[in-house]
Amino acid sequence: MLKRSSPIVFDACCVFNLIASGCFLKIITAIPIQIMIAQTVWEEELINFDRFEESDRLQLDKSVNNEIIQIVDFESESETDLFVNYVAILKDDGESASGAIAISRGWAIATDDKQATNLFRREKPNLEILSTPEILQYWAEKKKISDQDLKNVLKSVRVKGRYSPPREHPLANWWASITQN
Repeated sequence: MLKRSSPIVFDACCVFNLIASGCFLKIITAIPIQIMIAQTVWEEELINFDRFEESDRLQLDKSVNNEIIQIVDFESESETDLFVNYVAILKDDGESASGAIAISRGWAIATDDKQATNLFRREKPNLEILSTPEILQYWAEKKKISDQDLKNVLKSVRVKGRYSPPREHPLANWWASITQN
């Protein structure tokens, strides 16, 4: 994870999962690279998301207000065109906007959406694509999170975020070994 020092564009699914962890600010501040969220994701998926608890909303707002996370919009016609092309394929504005910005600018992307991941890998084979498990593993190792605390975080992501990695995910066994201990 974090092979380069370019910013990471987070899609809504990864933001939701990290918020569900109960450790959102701790996790994102452990990442030594600027985190970006596409304005489309911010406006259409995050601002009015009703599953957030008030404390979750405050953490997200604080991360944006303190520029831990920056909201970015399309900078060129080619980015907008890429977005439109991806929407036609993915049928999702958030993943399409995140992917268009990441690919156009040579940034990394964080998403758990399999269809989006497959499309972006075809479009740009060297694109760094991160997932919730990779981000959580990085955080746990960097901050030396205890197995019990990590287990609680992963269970929160599974229950509150309704996410666990698919069996074919490279870190599925890691995730399972932590949650089953």
